Amino acid sequence: MRMFEGQESGFYVDIGAHHPQRFSNTYLFYLKGWKGINIDAMPGSMDSFKKIRPRDINLEITVSDKEEILTYYEFDEPALNGCSVELSKEYENLSSHRIINEIKVKAKPLSDVLDSYLETGQSIDFISIDVEGLDYQVLTSNDWKKWRPKVLVIEDLENRINSQKTQIQAFLEDQGYCLYSRLVNSAIFRNIEKN
Repeated sequence: MRMFEGQESGFYVDIGAHHPQRFSNTYLFYLKGWKGINIDAMPGSMDSFKKIRPRDINLEITVSDKEEILTYYEFDEPALNGCSVELSKEYENLSSHRIINEIKVKAKPLSDVLDSYLETGQSIDFISIDVEGLDYQVLTSNDWKKWRPKVLVIEDLENRINSQKTQIQAFLEDQGYCLYSRLVNSAIFRNIEKN
């Protein structure tokens, strides 16, 4: 990413990491020498992370806006897995992919995860959030006074060729971030407040 050109080291948090390489928003950073935390709820997902990305903290957990038990929907295409019943049903109706398993998972807020694994004052350069329908809940579960990434990319499925602000954009602007770029189903935000 051009925003970090020339930055040889840094720290990322990848929520909904899915795979250490495939569709990864953080793998190129890892190859440059960065390290971070990879989080995914898919059972067994961290086995490949531990082999391919041993410098990272790799957590097989679910993140949401509160501690609760959620249903995790596993698809025949793992990139579609998630805890949103609405989005899971939409994927089944609009594609050939099918839910192959449903499991109960314990979710916890992002702020709890970061407090548990990071030292106070740890700088976060980049956060990626792609959790198939619970992205806003993950976003609101952070302690924005304490953990302020320089750049954030988030899946924003409301962002469909629409120039109006999405719920995600409005929330991040309230936290001192500005929209940097829109992608097909994601948006990139920059921290405009001094840390």
